[in-house]
Amino acid sequence: MGSSITYRRDRSAGPAGVRIRRAVARDAKRLTRLVTTSRAYGGPYAPMVAGYRVGPDYIEAHRVFAAVGEGEGVLGFYALVVSPPELDLMFVGDDAQGLGIGRLLIAHLRDEARRAGLSDVRVVAHPPAEGFYRSVGAERTGTVAASPPAVMWDRPEMTLAVGSP
Repeated sequence: MGSSITYRRDRSAGPAGVRIRRAVARDAKRLTRLVTTSRAYGGPYAPMVAGYRVGPDYIEAHRVFAAVGEGEGVLGFYALVVSPPELDLMFVGDDAQGLGIGRLLIAHLRDEARRAGLSDVRVVAHPPAEGFYRSVGAERTGTVAASPPAVMWDRPEMTLAVGSP
């Protein structure tokens, strides 16, 4: 778990020079910045990330992995909760979107989930991200109802198969 892995299965897997490594406590501010500055959470979605913080304690308690480029700049990250299996957070920086970083993170997530003995992972998606999750193989299983005041909208609930453990 402590090693970094470069995922470069094919051109769709992500740009050259990007690697996935375990996030560490000192990444907390960078990960928080990715969450709170995400254009995907603008407008009506802004209240959900207002004041959100990815703290060092969260990084230590969960399987949090960062996609980093040259110079160790964080391009995106995800957090996998093993019990019950769920993708808790996944963000790709606005400037890194469309480069294959999300697909790279999903490939790593699947490998990590298999190593943990999981066969699938629950995803409660941000509504505009549903298409992305479907494009990487997630299947919609239902809807999670809004829970005001934090979440004012229904969200798609999905299952991402990770293959045989």
